[in-house]
Amino acid sequence: MNSQDYIALDELWGAHNYHPLPVVIEWAEGCRVRDIEGRVYLDFLSAYSAVNQGHRHPRILKALFDQADRCTLTSRAFHNDRMGSFLNRLCEYTGYESALPMNTGAEAVETAIKAARRWGVEIKGVANGAQEIICAEGNFHGRTLAAVSMSNDPESTVNYGPYVPGFRRVPYSDSRAIERAITHNTVAVIIEPIQGEAGVVVPPEGYLHRIREICDENGVLFIADEIQTGFCRTGRRFAWQYEEARPDIMCLGKALGGGILPISAIVADHCIMKVFTPGTHGSTFGGNPLAAAVGIAALGVLADERLEENAEKLGVIFRKELNSIHCPKVKIVRGKGLLNAVVFENNYEAWNVCIALRDAGLLAKQTHGNIIRFAPPLVITEAELHEAIGIIRKVFEGIA
Repeated sequence: MNSQDYIALDELWGAHNYHPLPVVIEWAEGCRVRDIEGRVYLDFLSAYSAVNQGHRHPRILKALFDQADRCTLTSRAFHNDRMGSFLNRLCEYTGYESALPMNTGAEAVETAIKAARRWGVEIKGVANGAQEIICAEGNFHGRTLAAVSMSNDPESTVNYGPYVPGFRRVPYSDSRAIERAITHNTVAVIIEPIQGEAGVVVPPEGYLHRIREICDENGVLFIADEIQTGFCRTGRRFAWQYEEARPDIMCLGKALGGGILPISAIVADHCIMKVFTPGTHGSTFGGNPLAAAVGIAALGVLADERLEENAEKLGVIFRKELNSIHCPKVKIVRGKGLLNAVVFENNYEAWNVCIALRDAGLLAKQTHGNIIRFAPPLVITEAELHEAIGIIRKVFEGIA
């Protein structure tokens, strides 16, 4: 079978809820992937930042194989010998007192929303059913009904009503709008420190710090969705650390699973996490021993290989080099660390640019039509980065 055969199978038997780049990957390691015909590419998407540690990191693979040979699933009906160590390691890494493990990023967001609403009733004294959460325009917090109820992206929201009430949407990057939207029923503000799916939108300096102040002044929780920005992607362990704007709840996922398994969590201090009592929230697979073993290894790689330093250093080089490319269609290069985007002029369709990049040996994906996101695994070397820059330069300079 060739690539087109596999694509045809997907199209025949699968729901058409994605429009993948036409490439069929059958092998991956580090920063490179190989298709079914043997062509090798640099991966500059990293499974939407789920592969920060690189594909098939040997340390994480070993943890997976060793644990799979012992025990894979117990459910939360019983204790297992790995979850506690994983949660301890996660709390040490993030600097929080408590963690609640789930599976996907969307579950982490749902868990944070439930925690904030319950906290609002039991701690703040808001009437149940009146709780409000402030979110931002352009957000992407997942695909659940609560997440799409926060969204203003028509592709994500059309025809999914009735929508979940209790959300107030304000412009992103505007802290004054948050301040004006707060009422006595507001229990939380949920924000992405950098809006990834919107096209790597970086807010102005001081935005996150001011949100932290506003939440403190009004007795409101600050929830940071670090699912895509977290775990060293932006040049810090977490993007909020650029402004020391420590959130009350942090949503985590993607790279927590090391590109091996879906693992997510929220972290918070005891004063918030105590609202969960037996039976009030749960997950059959959350905290399973296989995921716990993988999560411990994934966190170990991030810390021991100091991937935030590599992301910060190479991100500066990447943006400088991209800004030096002459391409009249490019309007903006933006990002932090190794989460970057190139914004083409309005109404320019970047799909064909992604196809040209693929043909030249680099995989990236456009978002919102005219934006291409570039987010390689954080284990990328400077030599590999310059190889990628050479490919991008050649393709971009060929755009009429």
